[in-house]
Amino acid sequence: MTQYFLTFHCILGPLSIVANDSSITSIEFEVIEEKEDCLFQPDHPILQQAERELLEYFQGERKLFSVPIFYEGTVFQRAVWEALLQIPYGETCSYQDIAEKIGKPKAVRAVGQANKANAIPIIIPCHRVIGKNKKLTGYAGKQIDKKESLLKIEKAFEEIKL
Repeated sequence: MTQYFLTFHCILGPLSIVANDSSITSIEFEVIEEKEDCLFQPDHPILQQAERELLEYFQGERKLFSVPIFYEGTVFQRAVWEALLQIPYGETCSYQDIAEKIGKPKAVRAVGQANKANAIPIIIPCHRVIGKNKKLTGYAGKQIDKKESLLKIEKAFEEIKL
């Protein structure tokens, strides 16, 4: 299936958005130059909507996203991502909180791995998940600075410990 992408620059650096005909399928913190079965298509309506909504979010003007998203994963991953979508703008919770919410209280590390596998960061707000001790922990690999920036946009940073 052909997918489409566009890349733009924002406060986090380069951001590439990938979509199919009807939904966002991934957001990447890098410039995509070439990807198999993925065409540069900056005028694609779903990509334009996603870029507009993300820019509004970065400017503090948007709290909820309406662009359609499509994600694939295991039953466990999908449960985690659906729980992430329930975390309100400007609030945080712990990996333990998510594990308990999905009925798997001992699966804290697996929740972390599901967060890491989230292909649609920002829109599926894995940045709102922090350590039980209120410390920032992993984001997009080792890009905790991005997590910190996103939490500052949402004014959720006051409760975080560095």
